[in-house]
Amino acid sequence: MSAHPVLIDGQWRASTGTTVFQALNPKTEQVLPDQYPVSPWAEIEQALDAASAAFRRTAGWHGVRFAQFLECFADKIEGRTDDLVEIAHQETALPVSPRLKEGELPRTTNQLRQAAAAAREGSWSLPTIDTKANIRSYLGPIGPVAVFGPNNFPFAFNSSAGGDFAAAIAAGNPVIAKGHTSHPSTTRLFAELALDAVRETDLPPAWVQLIYRTSHDDGAKLVSHPLIGASGYTGSRHAGLTLKTAADAVGKPMYLELSSINPIFILPGALSERLEAIADEFSGSCLMGTGQFCTNPGLVFLPGGPSSEAFVDAVAKRFQAAAVGTMLSSGVQKNFLDAVNSLQACGAKLITGGTAGGGTGVSCTNTLLTVDGDAFMANPEALQAEAFGNGSLFVIASNPDQLPLLAERLEGNLTGTLYTATDGGDDALYEKLEAPVRQKVGRLLNDKMPTGVAVSPAMNHGGPFPATGHSGFTAVGIPASLRRFGMLQCYDGIRPHRLPMILQNAATESKTWRLIDGVWTQGGI
Repeated sequence: MSAHPVLIDGQWRASTGTTVFQALNPKTEQVLPDQYPVSPWAEIEQALDAASAAFRRTAGWHGVRFAQFLECFADKIEGRTDDLVEIAHQETALPVSPRLKEGELPRTTNQLRQAAAAAREGSWSLPTIDTKANIRSYLGPIGPVAVFGPNNFPFAFNSSAGGDFAAAIAAGNPVIAKGHTSHPSTTRLFAELALDAVRETDLPPAWVQLIYRTSHDDGAKLVSHPLIGASGYTGSRHAGLTLKTAADAVGKPMYLELSSINPIFILPGALSERLEAIADEFSGSCLMGTGQFCTNPGLVFLPGGPSSEAFVDAVAKRFQAAAVGTMLSSGVQKNFLDAVNSLQACGAKLITGGTAGGGTGVSCTNTLLTVDGDAFMANPEALQAEAFGNGSLFVIASNPDQLPLLAERLEGNLTGTLYTATDGGDDALYEKLEAPVRQKVGRLLNDKMPTGVAVSPAMNHGGPFPATGHSGFTAVGIPASLRRFGMLQCYDGIRPHRLPMILQNAATESKTWRLIDGVWTQGGI
């Protein structure tokens, strides 16, 4: 069987690579039949050259052109829903319903259409006009964007259809998608539909390109290449930091979503008031999708005392009774067990789980560990190692006053949650906790688990390192996510007909900032 071709410059071409790989069905543990190539550097460089030519061709195009493509692409995806869902289910073992068909696929097309609306309307680019000095600026396209998708969201974060893809395209940049080895057939079908949409909307043939896998060295060369504008990556911390090191060395923007254990603080009044309800919420959140969400609550801080012990017991019983889900791959299983062993070596006590198996196919038993607050204070870095999967570590404080001190030892995370009493009994402690938690998380929540990520303009799916590589940007939330792939471009004394359309369009200028009589105001004169 020959390997599937790669997509370069509008054509499906046989790869010149000599190494192939195959995906695994994690539920049956059977290798899937389709073979995919590892692209050599010469092939990757062809994609870069083609993307650069496509970018030059679209210089100055209005966002409506990119909006038309995104909307056409979304329509085509919906027309192949059943095929996409079936392929993704085989490659990831994620449930067909409701996860893939009713959840993730509609989210993906919604993201594409939101990005299209932002591209068409244009204010995401922050056009700014100083009429007196005749200086204008906006965020213009940055150049070809390489997108690296993760294993856990085969649709919503897919390198050839997901959030980074949509944001880069809407900002006016061609995309080179680097598929994930866990779901190459899903990614290929998305790319086929994207190419159809490229042709129907008359974008350059190389507007969307796809390679499935590279060597580590070639991945680093890709993100640091002179023709690359920026890169978006979602995945493991180790691989992401390797790429970021290469990109940083030459000043190329690299937007990372790496690891997050999403700390939960449950204060004394909340435990006294609704212990069983919170145990239900936590267990449902932690075990949802076999814990394979970047917002999975992997670290819980408890105030100590009998109520904390009762909460541990309540969650342990729920973990033991709950079904064990299938993991995305044998690599996820190995990394999860390695992390659990490392936590135990640092003093954590295994309450339940911690072994391979228990479910269908690739799986690990639902896992709960505990450690006391003093041990966490002494070794916070090691005890914050991410165990990506259906498990969590509970930190039992010596008393409630230790919780703010524990919060100060946190690394950066996507989310942080505080559960408090509804009668205000925890408010004094909340005030002491909020400041240290607020600075360590991108999204702060009260009295709700963090696993849901709404595709809202107000959403921040980002946070301080190591959750992401830059705390000022979000991977979810349009129009803000588009700004990662924009370059600040200034026009000084440029003749009106030479300006980008968004800086010369009178209708758009009503939404721009102007310096009038020394005061910045938004709107027309």
